[in-house]
Amino acid sequence: MAGNYGNWFIRSRLKTRQLLLLVALDEERNIHRTAEALMMTQPAVSKLLKELEDMLEVPLFERLPRGMRPTWYGEIMIRHARKVLSSLNQAHEEIHALKAGQMGQVRIGAITDPGTRLVPLAIARIKQQYPLLDINVTVDTSDMLQPRLMAGKLDIMIGRILQQQDKSSLVYEAIAEEPISIVCRPGHPLLNVPGLGLRDVFSAGWILTPAGSVLRHRIDMGFRQQNIDPPSNVVETVSQLVTTTLLESTDMLSAIATRVAEHYSRYGMLRILPINFPCKMDEFGFITLRDQQLSPGAVLMMRMLREVANELYGTSFTG
Repeated sequence: MAGNYGNWFIRSRLKTRQLLLLVALDEERNIHRTAEALMMTQPAVSKLLKELEDMLEVPLFERLPRGMRPTWYGEIMIRHARKVLSSLNQAHEEIHALKAGQMGQVRIGAITDPGTRLVPLAIARIKQQYPLLDINVTVDTSDMLQPRLMAGKLDIMIGRILQQQDKSSLVYEAIAEEPISIVCRPGHPLLNVPGLGLRDVFSAGWILTPAGSVLRHRIDMGFRQQNIDPPSNVVETVSQLVTTTLLESTDMLSAIATRVAEHYSRYGMLRILPINFPCKMDEFGFITLRDQQLSPGAVLMMRMLREVANELYGTSFTG
């Protein structure tokens, strides 16, 4: 729209090199090292920074005896500079992919449940139609994925929006809740214990997600609801490979998403202990940035993810 041409960065002729300067200064915290990293002279770096500060009419960095650090104004500009540069890099990669005859790229971040079932099924289907679509998948906890989404390093996140995080810049589409099951290796002695309960397992060795994660909080809360101390003999990891390998070779236990547990159980890798865990995870869903238009490849991927989610979880996505 015509009104967009009144934006301050157009009037002020904001330079890409100034965005690179902000990021480099944040990483180096030193004018000399920043000048070397950008292959510029120190006076040129100082001049470029001063032009940007004059343009914004605020100090972006505090000069210290042994370096510099961003002001609050600087932190804001650095965060947005990273997003702009990431978006420009992505644009270059998409153009390169299209020139090579590909359909572009899509970067997905998912928590374990959808990362184990929804995402692989959707990828298998879309690859039949678009074999050259470049797909990158990261499986991690929501608190690790959301900063990557906010920084423009993910196109689509499948997880939870955490309570302490700003929701105004995000679009959320609910998929399903996530029940929790306690799992062990096939042949584990606890499988033969009648009337098994949480009190029978709290003192066992456990493989759990790190303290501070949503899943770990719910597991601890499930024990405390029954006046039982949470497990203290714990190996912490977010790696499903580490978890399943330890479970297969020891008598340790783990608490994971029920749908993931059922997947491993079908293939005889793990068994689900007959314990009704009192807590479950909040619903998870598709999360995208409100002000970021999805690339053509990401639009295709999102369409397929919704289609598969309809089948797996009984949701009713239409787009």
